[in-house]
Amino acid sequence: MKKKLVSIMTAAVMTAVLLAGCGSTESADTTEDTAVQATETETEPAAEETEEEAVIEETPETEEAVSEEASSEESISGELMIAAAASLENCLTTDVLPMFNEKYPNITVTGSYDSSGKLQTQIEEGAPVDVFFSASTKQTTALTEEGLIEETDIVNLLENKIVLIVPEGSESEYSTFTDIVNADTIAVGDPESVPAGQYAQESLTNLGLWDEVLAKASLGTNVTQVLNWVAEGSADAGIVYATDAAQTDKVVVIDAAPADSVKAAVYPVALLKDCQNPETAKVFIEFLQSPEVIAVFEANGFTSAL
Repeated sequence: MKKKLVSIMTAAVMTAVLLAGCGSTESADTTEDTAVQATETETEPAAEETEEEAVIEETPETEEAVSEEASSEESISGELMIAAAASLENCLTTDVLPMFNEKYPNITVTGSYDSSGKLQTQIEEGAPVDVFFSASTKQTTALTEEGLIEETDIVNLLENKIVLIVPEGSESEYSTFTDIVNADTIAVGDPESVPAGQYAQESLTNLGLWDEVLAKASLGTNVTQVLNWVAEGSADAGIVYATDAAQTDKVVVIDAAPADSVKAAVYPVALLKDCQNPETAKVFIEFLQSPEVIAVFEANGFTSAL
């Protein structure tokens, strides 16, 4: 009887232990599930909050960077003297320089416009030029050889082409570039100092027509003068840059010089070695190479040489 009682008690104890174990396991599982859910619930909003905070923080930084850049541009001040070919005057004074002054309001720009040869002479004689914007590489090459320009400070920026023009209303007598010989009076830039005249001489010499044209020619001191002579009817025909001809409706373009008769008309821009305002000069040359400014030159008939 005693043994039987002990067995019953032992069985009861074991049953109680098993039941307690099962209850503990279920309780632990429940606790873990609850903890996981709580963790997920807390983590998700935190992540969303972090993303929102990141967006809020980026916007002021971007605005501050833009503001700093604008302040930096406005802080650049000083003088700038440029000497540019006559064929660039309209484009620079009407479009490019106003854009530059808007971006750099504290830089005062002064410009001198004439034939590239005359400007070269002025620079050689000590004119206080910071930037030379020529209509030909001939002048910048000469100044480089004279030690007034460093070769590394020259940028071949633009290209142009020479064309035959006649007064509006008389175009029926001409059809090709070589028809220039049909004119009784001809206007051409002086090859001694005017790049457009040098290109005209090169082309007409290669075409075997230079001597015949020269016998009828008046030689202009710059390409603008040649354009005006034809526009006013003082000359029956003339050779100017395509960009010059586009400035007035008083002349008609007949034809461009044959590509195989003349080299490309390249416009280099250069920093003068001993210029008085190197900082503003470098800023200006960099500005000229920007896509928005190149687009303005192209709208005026030039093509990019970059």
